[in-house]
Amino acid sequence: MIFNETGIGGKEFTLGELDHMLHELGFVRWAWDYDHATYDFKYEINGGKDVYYLRITGEAADGQIEDGDTVLRLFEPYMGKAVFPHGIDYEAEIPQKIVSDANQKISQIQSMFTRA
Repeated sequence: MIFNETGIGGKEFTLGELDHMLHELGFVRWAWDYDHATYDFKYEINGGKDVYYLRITGEAADGQIEDGDTVLRLFEPYMGKAVFPHGIDYEAEIPQKIVSDANQKISQIQSMFTRA
């Protein structure tokens, strides 16, 4: 599931800025490589049996990820369901309660990015 036209896609911030701002909202930077980074917000339901991730990915527009001054250009947020043993199903149906909460998180990000 992709959240289109949020205004997040195309925004640019340094890795250090994103680490700080998104951490404040509960996101963790798990995946990264030399030219991209992914920030995840984890949702668990049914006693942790079902796990979903709201993700924001950025690619290096200037520099490499190991440098906090690297500028990342963001893509639109997207969601998926974790599947065993590892992986994310981006086609899985996501409960409406989680989609609603994800929309609130996206609004918080939009506000934070506007103030930055």
